[in-house]
Amino acid sequence: MLSAADEACFSAAAAAVPLLASLSREQLSVARLGGLTNIVFRVEARVAGGLQRYCLRCPGPGTESYIDRAAERANAEAACRAGVGPAVLSFSDGGVLLMPLLPGETMSPEAFRSRPGAAARAGVALRTLHHSGEAFASRFELFEQVDKYLGELGDGTALPEGYGEALADAQAVRAALSARPLPVAPCHCDPLCENFVDDAESGAMRIVDFEYAGMCDPLWDVADLSVEAGLDAAKEAELLRAYFGGATPTQEEVGRVVLYKAMCDLLWTLWGLLQHKNGNPAEDFWAYATGRFVRCQRLMARPDFAQHVAAVRAGQPSG
Repeated sequence: MLSAADEACFSAAAAAVPLLASLSREQLSVARLGGLTNIVFRVEARVAGGLQRYCLRCPGPGTESYIDRAAERANAEAACRAGVGPAVLSFSDGGVLLMPLLPGETMSPEAFRSRPGAAARAGVALRTLHHSGEAFASRFELFEQVDKYLGELGDGTALPEGYGEALADAQAVRAALSARPLPVAPCHCDPLCENFVDDAESGAMRIVDFEYAGMCDPLWDVADLSVEAGLDAAKEAELLRAYFGGATPTQEEVGRVVLYKAMCDLLWTLWGLLQHKNGNPAEDFWAYATGRFVRCQRLMARPDFAQHVAAVRAGQPSG
């Protein structure tokens, strides 16, 4: 049973979706699902053709300041054409999204570690998206996003101790990536584990939630997923092997993954601070932000980090 607040949110969102608005509340069974910034519902609709299952996404408060909903819709439709995303059944001007409820398990860090072949299936899904030939409606530029979030936070927001120094050190990463840019590809750009749905029976891994998607260096997605899932060396090797179609990644490619693993934590630290500033109650976002930043610092302080920067800058070909 929904809380009064969730019921009010669902009713307002359903009114923006013609398919749901045409049904009575008695025809709908609704349950709250997860979500860090948005409110998500599982909806079962009893109609003449039988029981239909949907996922209804309601945009969270404040997200309009940093999410381009028109671009999200175009990118989600492109991901569906690419064969990795669900169909977009309805998308309102305000960002209310209805899609089919996908079969399979919504992933988590534990599921990525424990489900046999899950990392490989995710690698195949990312490879399929990146090689689809689709063109997303937006660009995802790492350091532009950093500047954007810093602007949203404003001068009065406290940053974790050492963030300014880490951002200055990251300029060497920026220079290396700029010296050897890869062709951009349609990327998810926010590959949280929970944005992957694994249907192990069919062998298909699907990807949802294209709010942050854009044309980007494809190895961003690979690196960020490894971080979000907490993959160990063996699982990360499984992910990379599947992503590269069985080929051994070059030193430059491995270097890009390492650099982006640090940079995704540098970026999502700011995202966490923005959620903290906006009063998002989903979790303790100050702890989230500081935890990510500590992990970023730890990786950038490793003795081999500078070697990875050099490998990317030089474009070393050997594996």
